[in-house]
Amino acid sequence: MGSRATELRKGTVIERDGDLLLITDYHHHTPGNLRAIIQMKTKSLKSGASGSIRASSSDTFEVAYLDRRDCQFLYREGNGDCIFMDQESFEQFPLPASLAEESMGYVKESATVEVTFHAAQAIGIALPPSVVLEVTEAEMAVKGNTATNVKKGAEVETGLKVKVPMHIKVGDRIKISTESGDFMGRITD
Repeated sequence: MGSRATELRKGTVIERDGDLLLITDYHHHTPGNLRAIIQMKTKSLKSGASGSIRASSSDTFEVAYLDRRDCQFLYREGNGDCIFMDQESFEQFPLPASLAEESMGYVKESATVEVTFHAAQAIGIALPPSVVLEVTEAEMAVKGNTATNVKKGAEVETGLKVKVPMHIKVGDRIKISTESGDFMGRITD
């Protein structure tokens, strides 16, 4: 028993042709006296490929059952795969680099994150809205640019590159949005 196209929303994962598709954009359009058209943009969780689906309101889709578990990030292998450990069973498992690459810039070693599973296989990471990371490299501030809203490049402990205000220096802890990658503020203890 599937779900009708009108019941789907952005962020839902559906199964189609043996692939898991994350709905990244959903638009329900009703042109005048014609039938409704639902346009969905999708991203394959297996290959990372983007696509689109055009459906009528009566079309049905199989919604994938996903399991989320708290897991600890242990290390990255030579091929780029990330090794995690389930916090309950203490089993270790890899998350392929193709599925984890976008998210891993926000995850420190030994940090606990929520990993999404489908049929006992890890398929992705659910990040918190923001993270706090330490700046390891920062460009020097140029005299005279400190009074304006000029930003400089910085790198944090995970290797993520971020644009920060001129007053941020090496050793500062900063808050970063995981959705946009933008600097949100400096953390003072």
